[in-house]
Amino acid sequence: MQSVLVLPDAGIRLRPIPARISIGAVRWPERVIVGFLIYATAIALVLPVSPSIRNLMVPLNLALILTYGLLLHFDSARRMLATGVIRDWLPLGLILIAYREMGWLALPHHGHALEAHWVIWDRLVLRGGATAAIEAFGPVLPSALEIAYALVYALAPFSVAVLYLYGRRERVDTFLLIFALGVLLCYAQFPFWPSEPPRVVFFGQDFPAFDTVFRRFNLWMLGNYGIHTSVFPSAHVAGAFSAAFGMRQALPEHKWVSRFLYAMALLIAAATVYGRYHYLADAAAGFLVAVFVLVLQRYLVSSRAVTQPGASRSARVGMSAAGRAGFHYTRNADLYLSIGSQAIAFGAEPALLGSGTKNRGLEAAPSDGTQTMFVNQ
Repeated sequence: MQSVLVLPDAGIRLRPIPARISIGAVRWPERVIVGFLIYATAIALVLPVSPSIRNLMVPLNLALILTYGLLLHFDSARRMLATGVIRDWLPLGLILIAYREMGWLALPHHGHALEAHWVIWDRLVLRGGATAAIEAFGPVLPSALEIAYALVYALAPFSVAVLYLYGRRERVDTFLLIFALGVLLCYAQFPFWPSEPPRVVFFGQDFPAFDTVFRRFNLWMLGNYGIHTSVFPSAHVAGAFSAAFGMRQALPEHKWVSRFLYAMALLIAAATVYGRYHYLADAAAGFLVAVFVLVLQRYLVSSRAVTQPGASRSARVGMSAAGRAGFHYTRNADLYLSIGSQAIAFGAEPALLGSGTKNRGLEAAPSDGTQTMFVNQ
């Protein structure tokens, strides 16, 4: 279906106007990540961390923010597919840096009062029949849980790749907003919940009966690349459910994707507790963080504060003469809003073209007649 916008203009003469960065040009996932980098810099200055850590984090984060600014400026001045793709994938790399930075902020942790309270619930669940049920068929289900736990790091790249494969790259920001916010809200809390995982604090207690190769791989990964700041809330669980929620919002027409991710999220949540990587309280808190982010995203969409996803391209038609009302047209590669179970997709072809380009702002000089603009729906 096509919507037709009729503007009081005929022989329009289009001329480029200078590109400039506005708040609207910054995608919502980018705002979340830049906000986290500012937050991490601030707490590095406040927390009693070593000067070497502070001297590393502050310039690093300022450099990352500056680099982002330069990327946005370059993309606004000359929009190209390459810069758009970089902006799609860069948040995933920056989330890994955010994880490492939270590890640098680990403070001395001598007591285990929190862990002593949390482990009570674990023992009730695991010794109450959960462990026996998981191990009832030998190493099959324990192996599946360990595999799912290892694959948590691949869920976000998988989701973005699926959006690309289905030709829905414009919806990447819908997914990334939910995923990035869910994970980073967990990271932001780590310095304030100093804790160690149950496999460390309660070594040998309630451990899985099967020491599979997959479990050994996970322990190797955590031993070499894990952080020791906190385990609460579980970013593994929050990230897994946020990925599922994000793809349910971004790609509702292909339900197998979100269903697969929901199944993975449940397996990951069970693996965190069964494998003694996290406490039950961590997993529950991570799930609640993901639910909170989903509710927040839906609110932002319903209130039109978020007009999701892809890199926007804008053109302005200036009207002088009798009524200089002005008209601002923003073209998102495909504007995608998801409100509850309803999905509305707009976009496709750019509305205005000038000198063979659709990448710069265009200003139209008024004349008599009308100018018709088609927007595919």
